[in-house]
Amino acid sequence: MLTMETATREDWTDTNNRLARATPREILEWAVERFYPRLTMATAFGAEGCVLLHLLAEIEPRVRVFNLDTGYQFAETLELRERIAARYGIEVELVRADTTVAEYERQHDGPLYVSNSDQCCYDRKIVPLRRALVGYDAWITAIRADQSSHRAGAQVVGEDPKFGLVKINPLLNWTRRDVWAFIVTHNVPYNPLHDQGYASIGCWPCTRKVSAGGDERSGRWAGQAKTECGLHSLDSSQL
Repeated sequence: MLTMETATREDWTDTNNRLARATPREILEWAVERFYPRLTMATAFGAEGCVLLHLLAEIEPRVRVFNLDTGYQFAETLELRERIAARYGIEVELVRADTTVAEYERQHDGPLYVSNSDQCCYDRKIVPLRRALVGYDAWITAIRADQSSHRAGAQVVGEDPKFGLVKINPLLNWTRRDVWAFIVTHNVPYNPLHDQGYASIGCWPCTRKVSAGGDERSGRWAGQAKTECGLHSLDSSQL
């Protein structure tokens, strides 16, 4: 079995070569066969995550799925969690920071996302994620290679030194068109904010609508050079 401790560079290359033309379903089936029950998935309830939830419900609905609830999520995002549960019977766990939003903002004399969004993401996403991944050998994410330069360098399956386990990206080689074609075909529940011009949805203070044809990540941390919270950047630094 592939693990962070035993897999060599050749192992990762061989595995990715074998999965290069695999469908997301086939990649998920491979992941479940090799890692379940020490397999987990993180979702922000984006369109891609909803596709993976649909597939997991058919392959192995007992895989533990969690959401990093920063306390700043849109109401529509949390409502989608309830619709996912009703449709698929999957109760997505809410993983929260050690402090409430009110406590956190008191500590920093106001919303930290205004002055230091990197630290806010670290405290309310990265730290809870590290805690959520303890005890697992592999985690599933919904990133696509065409979303950003950071994600373009990812592999379908590979070591994730930042969090110390195997990272599996079943939708890496799909496009946005592929995702939405699947959603329409299978009537997958999705966040209604997508219909209002929000191409990528994160925390409400740092998410903006995107003009038609615009870069789908440009609405995240609008006005900043930042397009990643740190979960999927390739370096192993703190932020």
